[in-house]
Amino acid sequence: MRLLPLFLLLLAAAAGGSASDDPFLSGAANHSYNIDCGGAADFTSTFGRRWLADQFFSPGGAAGMVAEPHRFPQPQERTLRFFPPSSAGKSSCYSLPLPPGRYYLRIFSVYDNYDSKARTPSFDVSAAATLVLSFRSPWPEPAARYGAYSDLIFPSATEPASDVCFYSLSTDAPVVASIEVAPVHPLAYDGATTGADLVLVNYGRVTCGNSLFGPGFTKDPDAFARVWQADVDFRNNDLKYDAITAGGRKIFGSNQPPNYFPTKLYESAVTTGGDASNEIEYLMPVDARLSYMVWLHFAEIDAGIGAAGQRVFDVMLAGENVTRIDIFKQVGGFTAFKWTYVVENLTSSTLSVKLVPVVGRPILCGLENYAMVPLEMRTVPSQVAAMKALKESLKIPARMGWNGDPCAPRAWDAWEGVTCHRGDKELVITQLDLASQGLKGFITDEISHLKDLVSLNLSYNSLTGSLPPGLGQPSLVSLDLSSNEFTGSIPGTIGSSKLQTALLNNNQLDGQVPERLYSIGVHGGVIDLSGNKGLCGVPTLPACALFWEKGGLNKTGKIALGASFGFVLLVILIVVYILCIRRGPYDYDFEFPQDLTSISAISAKRNRYQRAKSVMLAEMEAHSPDGFYTNGSPH
Repeated sequence: MRLLPLFLLLLAAAAGGSASDDPFLSGAANHSYNIDCGGAADFTSTFGRRWLADQFFSPGGAAGMVAEPHRFPQPQERTLRFFPPSSAGKSSCYSLPLPPGRYYLRIFSVYDNYDSKARTPSFDVSAAATLVLSFRSPWPEPAARYGAYSDLIFPSATEPASDVCFYSLSTDAPVVASIEVAPVHPLAYDGATTGADLVLVNYGRVTCGNSLFGPGFTKDPDAFARVWQADVDFRNNDLKYDAITAGGRKIFGSNQPPNYFPTKLYESAVTTGGDASNEIEYLMPVDARLSYMVWLHFAEIDAGIGAAGQRVFDVMLAGENVTRIDIFKQVGGFTAFKWTYVVENLTSSTLSVKLVPVVGRPILCGLENYAMVPLEMRTVPSQVAAMKALKESLKIPARMGWNGDPCAPRAWDAWEGVTCHRGDKELVITQLDLASQGLKGFITDEISHLKDLVSLNLSYNSLTGSLPPGLGQPSLVSLDLSSNEFTGSIPGTIGSSKLQTALLNNNQLDGQVPERLYSIGVHGGVIDLSGNKGLCGVPTLPACALFWEKGGLNKTGKIALGASFGFVLLVILIVVYILCIRRGPYDYDFEFPQDLTSISAISAKRNRYQRAKSVMLAEMEAHSPDGFYTNGSPH
């Protein structure tokens, strides 16, 4: 199993009480989740940890049960979820609602012949869009029958969710029994220099001279919920070892930020047995293509060592002498001491961790070995959002596996019909080939965010609605939307200078064809608009109506319609003015004169009246020097 840490627990967990500093107890408010994959109801374990019924998973999978549940002491280890590629696609994910930060993730995978096929599946696992675990059939017998725990520390940089995805190899169904996730200190495990760029995958976390312990398995606490495995499976058995303990003495300097290494880790240790010149050696399985962060844990728990220089030894990693350690000189007695080193350029699948005596016998309390997996390049976020919008609008079926990042991990090729390429800093989507997939949705205008799309083929589906303006990407070279049920006009945005093929035939489009689009055929490209009875305006198609263009009125039609409306409004205003405004306040007779021939006579009488009035005014002015005339004598 490539990249599968050998953290295989035989599930002989002892019963015990809950740990007050178990980060998984905090629940969703602290972005901690314990998911019982395949489980139907929430429950609280014997260790006080709350487990959630199966949730956050992508569709297409199914719940299952191990063949022999009586051999699994904890409920979350008996149920499982599997994802057949025939219904779930190649990629299936758990989308965990996590804000940006660093998280500890633990996954329990088990087979136990749940499907009665007697064949363990092959599949990959990703976190933060990075390949982190690989299961290959056949699994080692203990893992297949009893299950295997794998854990890692990963950065979450996406909102509102971070995906843990499972990728089917061949026709095998990925399987997972439980998922646990909790935040860790941002500076943990040298997070200041590695936190944003690396996933740390556990390739061995052991306690020396002690048995397995950790939250969820024993009552012993660990602030990161790490489980420490007994070291016997990693020792070089050609050497002799003796176990020693602190004898109840208090250990100082443990459980400190940012790593919070548990006190119990430093209460026991191994040293060499037999000859004082013997060495301590652990053989850790590795993938030689990766670098490893090794952490060694020490405490001088032998009361007989009371001064510097009494216990001195060299540390050799992969055959190279990398440091000399004197624990008492560094921190004194009964005090935790941590040392870390990055091993690179390995040439073997086994990493040798050896302590060579210089003075006295070497001593070791614990060992951690983490593969430093670089984060893979991800898809441009705006294109991820556009693809998720297309997934909804096109009603992409679960069998096509559109889950997680569309392009990462690059080795997966998980999203059926999607082709990606490497951009300047991120991955970009260049091709969508979804022909004959039985799609029945519509094309969202969010497709405009696929700025690097070169080819789009949605032919032979049952897509409806209008064509969005967003289909006019300048990068588009080939567009095939034939044999669907699209309606409306063709947007004028379609027809970039790079477009060489445009197949829109056999739809229900109407209106005038944009000259920009039709020019593709004129300049040697391929264009097919047949089978759309409503299209018009270019050779081989009917002429458009005088005022009709692109499914509606053209500019001339709009001007004519506006002018007609304006003329009608003007006539209405004139009539209103004549009937309601120009007539005097006492003109109530709206009838025409009875004798229209008497108009001339009436005009003559009006003229005689005006002359008589002029004579009368002249006489009044003659009798009164002031221009006033009275009945009495002038004043």
